[in-house]
Amino acid sequence: MHRLGRSNVEITALALGAAGIGNLFTEIPDRQAYETVGAAWDAGVRYFDTAPHYGIGLSERRLGAALSERPRSAYTISTKVGRRLEPSDAGGDDLANGFAVPATHRRVWDFSADGVRRSLEASLERLGLDRVDVVYLHDPDDHAEQAFREGYPALEKLRAEGVVGAIGAGMNQAEMLTRFILDTDVDVVLCAGRYTLLDQGALTELLPAAQERGTSVVIGGAFNSGLLADPRPGATYNYTAAPPEMLDRALALNAMADRHGTTLRAAALAFCAAHPAVAGVLVGAKSAHEVRDCAEQFAAPVPAAFWQEVRDADLLPADVPVPGDQASKPKEPS
Repeated sequence: MHRLGRSNVEITALALGAAGIGNLFTEIPDRQAYETVGAAWDAGVRYFDTAPHYGIGLSERRLGAALSERPRSAYTISTKVGRRLEPSDAGGDDLANGFAVPATHRRVWDFSADGVRRSLEASLERLGLDRVDVVYLHDPDDHAEQAFREGYPALEKLRAEGVVGAIGAGMNQAEMLTRFILDTDVDVVLCAGRYTLLDQGALTELLPAAQERGTSVVIGGAFNSGLLADPRPGATYNYTAAPPEMLDRALALNAMADRHGTTLRAAALAFCAAHPAVAGVLVGAKSAHEVRDCAEQFAAPVPAAFWQEVRDADLLPADVPVPGDQASKPKEPS
């Protein structure tokens, strides 16, 4: 277990991201969502992350239902604020936003203090809980002024009141997350897709700043939305078609993994977990099979010779920590 910043909140090294059970891209039945969460629990995962954005609340409802029979003190759960859900009679589906659900609500960007509290109250109702452990400001990219001026102080107040245990921000970029680390007292940041075998953007400023300040980092998007899980023509990289140069790099890494008796999935997860500032790695899944595979890959050792070959081929800079380096940390069981 890893503690988030200076809070009393702890998370497992492997965590489940619940966008998939919110019908990300494709619809899945309730039973499958329930079994996905159950498989994560059986694998030792005790940190679960969701958001109102995921399936217009479906992810929160399903996650809350699946965890309802588990002891509340036995797991950590996070949700996010910044998009309020308002009823809509527009009809149709939500696939334009990536979710295969009816468009019963519309998202309203709102990082105001009132919006933060209203969003959290609605999330608690959907989850069927009286508290969550962590709340993130969700994707404030185009709303920085309001997020820093109103949203963050609202979270800080909720933390001081004991309503939540830890606060932070979650984004698909490193630059603004670095600002949160340097200019606020967040406990944790969730950085998606910017610290992977293919993209080490977070290493420039974010991870060193987090390490210096004692702020925890949760890494999402370890597979860059698919390319590092199954490198092949047509694979996605950060939710769009993989550029040829990225596909070539992923295929080269995959061939090296094969040569050393490991998998690219195992290497991708191990790489993310190795940095000393990283408290946990968040994996998305929408089936029990996917969860079990991620847990197995996360637990599998990756030979030191693999990392040496990757460095020799200039596919990773020499100063990037990898498992086994003194600059990295030993991987804990999830």
